[in-house]
Amino acid sequence: MSGDFYDQATIFLQAGTGGDGMATMRREKYVPHGGPDGGDGGRGGHVYLLADASINTLLQFREKNRFEALSGSNGGTARRHGADGRDVTIKVPPGTQVHSIIDGVSCTVDLVAHGQRLLASRGGKGGLGNLHFTTSTNQAPRIAELGEPGQKLEVNLELKLLADVGLVGFPNAGKSSLIAAMSAARPKIAAYPFTTLMPNLGVVSYGEETFVVADIPGLVEGAHRGVGLGHSFLRHVERTRVLLHVIDVAAVDGRDPWQDYCKINEELRLYRPELALRPQLIVLNKCDLPDATIFVEEYKAQFLAEGREVFEISAATRAGVEPLIRKAALILDANPLDFDRTPRVETLEWPVSTELDYRFTVEAVTHGWRVRGRRIERLVSMTNFAQSESLGRLQRVLEATGISTELLKQGIEIGQTVYIEKASLVWTEDYVP
Repeated sequence: MSGDFYDQATIFLQAGTGGDGMATMRREKYVPHGGPDGGDGGRGGHVYLLADASINTLLQFREKNRFEALSGSNGGTARRHGADGRDVTIKVPPGTQVHSIIDGVSCTVDLVAHGQRLLASRGGKGGLGNLHFTTSTNQAPRIAELGEPGQKLEVNLELKLLADVGLVGFPNAGKSSLIAAMSAARPKIAAYPFTTLMPNLGVVSYGEETFVVADIPGLVEGAHRGVGLGHSFLRHVERTRVLLHVIDVAAVDGRDPWQDYCKINEELRLYRPELALRPQLIVLNKCDLPDATIFVEEYKAQFLAEGREVFEISAATRAGVEPLIRKAALILDANPLDFDRTPRVETLEWPVSTELDYRFTVEAVTHGWRVRGRRIERLVSMTNFAQSESLGRLQRVLEATGISTELLKQGIEIGQTVYIEKASLVWTEDYVP
């Protein structure tokens, strides 16, 4: 988007890898059979997104869009636990919608309140030391896990203004002048198309209440398809609860006010059908100009016939603005927010079902078979194949989860390769349950 208002960004997140577990034996004088004492690896650092009201654009991501958390430290001897990797926190403005694909599932999280944060990229678990693998039949295990790789994600950020009232209309209809008349905002105002290249926000006081009004830059025909600056601006209408449709009733630019009204509503409908159903007040602006008196009664009758409430105003002189503010406030009272903007400290997570952890698929591929599944892929990524006992553990897991049975059912033969995550395993008689 032009200017300093940057409302879309793509960022790349890499959480830290967990530290490796240690496989060591206790070695002390006078303790001949000390047993395993390998410590666990530390957790990899998480990457968080934090809603911060001191920020109002995504401009920072134009210069930097890659973020990486630190990995955890390896476990040590004498049961010493490795240190966790340092987390990374990235600040975004409230109103940021966060999108990503998690394990093939499209996920969206809204950060609408100051203090909310999203665990966007999870650090890998630290590998277990050999202390955890002691059993009644194996008192001296020489097996430890590698650290789990940190989550790697591409994340799309989309800022949608948290405005209560949105001003829509063609360029030069007088939206910037109206927001200045309604609030303390002082937007740039001039008499040429696309004066406003970024949304302007103003806070309106009415009695003991306040609400936020946004001057949405002028829309043009085809905006729903991205014509002009269409999509860049239409998204900012989505969260508003009432629309003020500002119309140049004096037809200063020679356009037909009724046609302008019809075209803008059609663009709203084509972009999001529910926007056309949102409460909408017709604001006939520039009524102080001589030409306005010629058209105002004619057009007012047409809007009233549509069932719209009409307000005749002059943003330049503030005539008629107070009743408009009063009506907008009443509509807002009758249409409460569907989410709470009150600042709060809470951590959100991606809406991904944990039921998928235990599911797996087996697929025939060139020269072998590919096994996919969250749990088995995570285990393989943490398996140290240099340790002979690790292979036995993996074999037991393949049997217990039913993966071996499924491979046999699909016709795997001895000597064929099974691909899991980045590992290639040759199927032998030892894998047959």
